[in-house]
Order: sequence, then structure tokens, then C-alpha cells
Amino acid sequence: MVLKLAVLFFTPLLSGLLIYFLPEGRSRNYRLLLVFAGSYLFGITVVHILPELYRNSGEVELIGLFVLAGFFLQQLLEYFTSGIEHGHLPVRQGGIHGHDHAHTHTHVHYHQQVSAIVLLLALCVHAFLEGAMLAQPATMGFTYDMNAILLGIALHRAPAAFALMAVLAYQLHSKSRAVPYLVVFSVAAPVGLLISTYLSELEVLTASGLTFLYALVSGNFLHISTTIVFESSPEHHFNARKLAVAIIGALVAVAVEYVL
Repeated sequence: MVLKLAVLFFTPLLSGLLIYFLPEGRSRNYRLLLVFAGSYLFGITVVHILPELYRNSGEVELIGLFVLAGFFLQQLLEYFTSGIEHGHLPVRQGGIHGHDHAHTHTHVHYHQQVSAIVLLLALCVHAFLEGAMLAQPATMGFTYDMNAILLGIALHRAPAAFALMAVLAYQLHSKSRAVPYLVVFSVAAPVGLLISTYLSELEVLTASGLTFLYALVSGNFLHISTTIVFESSPEHHFNARKLAVAIIGALVAVAVEYVL
């Protein structure tokens, strides 16, 4: 529990604070890291989480419905976040994407209209659900590898926190004023873990309830991971380097499931 709480809190906190040392953050390596994280998250969801959900659930027919609900819930959250959880960074003029002029213009206008509080709340809902997913792995059976899922969450929360700080530093005209928002974002996932664990110990959140929660967050993961991988290439142009990194990320997920 302590390890999970520490990873969930310090990964986004330290990653967000990197804005003081890497103000631009638009290096090719940053984009490749996003691709790797997205591919790993997609792979661990497909080869590990979903099979375990179906294997251990007595209500198999409902699993898919919750996965689907989670997918569209993430789509709704992105109406307010505009993809920060994907690690998307603002352009110099203050938007968030930099893939092409039209796409960038849309997001520049959008983030001028949405307050920092609304942005933070939407991100915290997503982070809270991720943390809640890490509670009580015993209900999923002995083959449920919580560390593999924790790694996937950490990999995508790091660039998300960096992007959040970049956006808020622009909106608030100050990096230091953005730090409290980063701290709240960093706390959201640990709070989700603690609350879901507490509710499960009280049997308020049953084993079936936890299973459906895992399915819901799996839908979130599918949306986030596929968006990261596909949006990493402008206009979906073929890029051998990004494809190779994506394959490596997926293979790491497979290795975690079948080899380690």
C-alpha cells in the first residue's frame, strides 16, 4: 500500500515540477515517451486487465458495458481537459496541441475559455478512478499483477502532470501559482486508492463492485492509450521510429504478463 501511494503521489508531483527545468518540453524524446506509455497502457489493458476481469467475474455480460461506459466517460472528461491526460503540451501562443494550425487554433481558444479549477477537477476525477482501481487486488485472483498496472498508470501520469503545469503556468501567468494545482492533482489518485480500499474493507464496495470499477477504468485506459498512439503522428503519417517504440511498449506489456 505504501509503495502504491508513494508512486501515485510522487510521480506526477516530480514530473510536473520538471517544468522549472524543461520549460519547452517539446523534444522528440518526449513524444516517443508518450508513445511508449500509451502502447504499454494499451497492451497491459488488453493482455492482462481485461482477461482477468472476464476470468474472475461471474457477471461476464456486464463487463463489456462498463468498459464501454468508461471509454465514453473519458471522452466526456476530455471535453474539459482537452487531452492533458495524454501529455499534450501547449504551443507558445497558449494552446495545447501543436499538430497542425487548425487543430492548434481550436485548442488555444478552448483553454482560454475553461478555468483552471474546471480543468483540475476533470483531471482529478480521472486520477481518482485510476487510484481506486489499485485497491484490493485479491478480488481479481492471484494472477492479477498490480505492479504492472501501477507502472502503466505512472507512465501516463508523468507526462500528464508536466502538461498540466505547462497549461496552468500559461493560464495563471506564473509557475509558482500553478504548483498548488499540481499538488491537488498528485493527491487525487492516492485518495482514490485509500477510499476504495476503505469502502471495500467495510464491504460497502463489494467484489462485484470492484470488478465493475476495474472495467470502467479499463475503458478509460483504452481511450487514453489509443489516443496517445494515434495522435502521436500528425495526420497519422507513417513514422517508423514511433511505430518501433509503440511495438516495444506493447511487447513490454506482453512480457510482464507472460514472462515475468
